[in-house]
Amino acid sequence: MNRTLDVTTSVLATVARLGYAERVGSLGLRPEKPVELYDFEACPFCRKVREALTVLDLEAVIYPCPKGGPRFREEVKKRGGKAQFPYFVDPNTRREMYESDQITRYLFERYGSDQVPFMLSAGMFTNPTAFVASAIRTGRGLFYRRSHPPEKLLELYSYEGSPFCRLVREVLCELEIPYRLHNVARGSPHREAFVSRSGTMMVPYLVDPNTDVAMFESADIIAYLRGTYAAN
Repeated sequence: MNRTLDVTTSVLATVARLGYAERVGSLGLRPEKPVELYDFEACPFCRKVREALTVLDLEAVIYPCPKGGPRFREEVKKRGGKAQFPYFVDPNTRREMYESDQITRYLFERYGSDQVPFMLSAGMFTNPTAFVASAIRTGRGLFYRRSHPPEKLLELYSYEGSPFCRLVREVLCELEIPYRLHNVARGSPHREAFVSRSGTMMVPYLVDPNTDVAMFESADIIAYLRGTYAAN
């Protein structure tokens, strides 16, 4: 897919969800440890949970589980008994669960204002638009591409509603590279610390402690990820 078409379809995926998950909502209790999510980018049900994480301004460790991936799909089978996604782990409460609606309800009850927003709770609207958003991307972030896993977790500053961040997350998923997700949507209390670290408010922003690389621009990040971690 050429760059122009890639960006255009990613923008359309955001439009399909009416630009949701570009802004932080009402926040509640803050977890001591980041939550964990086993998912894959092309999954519409996983999208709902990632949107909840953005709206609740939660940091998370993401374990990508593309189809054919040899690592984290097997981990989910061991932990939960089946390869079903999303699979959510909260190390703060030792809760683990499948089912996107159950996960989002848990997240908003524990870390939000208790009420699940309309965009995530209206089943006759939420699920179809999430499916459309995934269909527009025609399988990106779905299948595993052979890769060399990094020793240390990468860090990605992002938010779910950004079409440019989506392009990077899809490649991280396809290469099955785990990373710590820092959500910095509009209104996020984390934005100030992010600007202090990066020098400007722009996403996506990737930090790779394995190579001491830190960089902006989705196209450059994608080229870096493929050049560094994809297996020839």
